[in-house]
Amino acid sequence: MGSNNYDRLSELKAFDDTKAGVKGLADAGVTEIPQIFINGDHQKHKLGYKPICCDPNIKIPIVDLEGINKEASLRSEIIDKVRDASEKWGFFQVINHGIPTSILDEAIDGARRFFEQDVEIKKKYYSRDFSQKS
Repeated sequence: MGSNNYDRLSELKAFDDTKAGVKGLADAGVTEIPQIFINGDHQKHKLGYKPICCDPNIKIPIVDLEGINKEASLRSEIIDKVRDASEKWGFFQVINHGIPTSILDEAIDGARRFFEQDVEIKKKYYSRDFSQKS
């Protein structure tokens, strides 16, 4: 995974200077995950590291929001499912949320259109300053 000579800050700066993001790496033909995206063993404890399981029977948690506003006990149960999925997985699928498919499709299309733009157009939005407003 890395030698003692690895300079993460230099690699991160070089990545940031391109302002092309991960899509830029893919477009450039990068076939291996750059080391700046790989957490070393010394960082596992910071991220709540859990080994990846390859069991094909494992399924992404699904949280069904049907009836969330009708019954207090059901609402509490759904909240518990969200908490559990968030803690154990870090993500989950939500169903019966009431958002029309057309809106979801447009959101995906909008993201795709943004990321398929020329790098020069996207550069003005690239920043690591999370306090900066776009």
